[in-house]
Amino acid sequence: MGLPAIEGVAPNGLLVGLARLCVQATQPVCWLFCQKSVGFVGCCLLALLPEVWVLSENGRKNERKYLRLILRLIAADRLELARLILEGQNSSYEELPASDQSLSFQILEEKLKNVLQIDSFTKDTLKTLELYREGSGFNKAGELLADRNGFPGIDAVRFGDSINIILDRETYEHTSILKQFDSALGMFRKYYEYEQIRGSAREQISLIPEEAFREAAANALVHRTWDVNSQINIAMFHDKIQITSPGGLPKGISEEEYLRGGISILRNPIIGNVFYRLHLIEKFGTGIRRINEAYQGSVIKPSFSITENTICIILPVLQGKCDLLPDEQKVYQLLKNREMPSSVVVEATGFGKSKAVTILNRLVQNGYITVTGTGRGTKYKAE
Repeated sequence: MGLPAIEGVAPNGLLVGLARLCVQATQPVCWLFCQKSVGFVGCCLLALLPEVWVLSENGRKNERKYLRLILRLIAADRLELARLILEGQNSSYEELPASDQSLSFQILEEKLKNVLQIDSFTKDTLKTLELYREGSGFNKAGELLADRNGFPGIDAVRFGDSINIILDRETYEHTSILKQFDSALGMFRKYYEYEQIRGSAREQISLIPEEAFREAAANALVHRTWDVNSQINIAMFHDKIQITSPGGLPKGISEEEYLRGGISILRNPIIGNVFYRLHLIEKFGTGIRRINEAYQGSVIKPSFSITENTICIILPVLQGKCDLLPDEQKVYQLLKNREMPSSVVVEATGFGKSKAVTILNRLVQNGYITVTGTGRGTKYKAE
């Protein structure tokens, strides 16, 4: 097969030779990185292959000795190949050398001095934070935290009654992710916080818990995939905020474990450590738990949507039982921590079937109750 060679780097930092996979099939196959005599394989990317032999550079079969390969049954593309190379080297994207080595860190310096009360900010500080290494210079993590960079950032939009009505839009990019975080928080405070005067005192009112938004925004910046040219989207509605970040869950953690919290596998540990030191995030693995705790007194809870390529967190406006109409409160209290079909709701409340179903549908639509099953097996429950 006339496939193009792809350059690679072995863990020792040297360019390695190329060996080809020979297969008894016609499926596409990419090149393997391999040293001539040792037979070290840095990475392997395969399509569905029934049988594989590894050849040395001179083209002779390697005495049928199969090297230890990590086979991935995926389509060969440049991005996935780059990720597999890094994984084979026990490295990550944020550790790669920065594309720009003339970086400044005034924003980071100011944050460290204000939060940690450090006396001086030097190159040793950057080394301690693992943003700079002798010999290779600044890494991608350092570039993301620098005052200026070439990375995408956050696209924050305030919508009206529909997504066709844009009331406000701010884009934060090509600047430190610390500044992006502060800017997004400023826009949040603009639309979801206000002061209420009661007597002689001013009371700060939050329509959405600020701690929940801070946690969700920080997690989006810390845990997203930075090797894709895509922005974090923050969609602001009158009744909720939706934060969508590029990149699904990191390898080694399930959706159930992610939602339960307590387990932390950082995609970008260097960036995560800086945010942790600056108290922008708390103990690793507690983000989702903290978001949920911020809604303890609310009837409507946050929701989470996870796909292969995105994580979406929806933060609803706080609502208590007092926001419900009397008939709605009656149905809500009936379903509190109990699951039942609409027929039981009709019997218990004395409402007609049409009225009961209308209330149930409205409570489901507004997030007060959940529905499971279909047809005659449909049941409702309020957490």
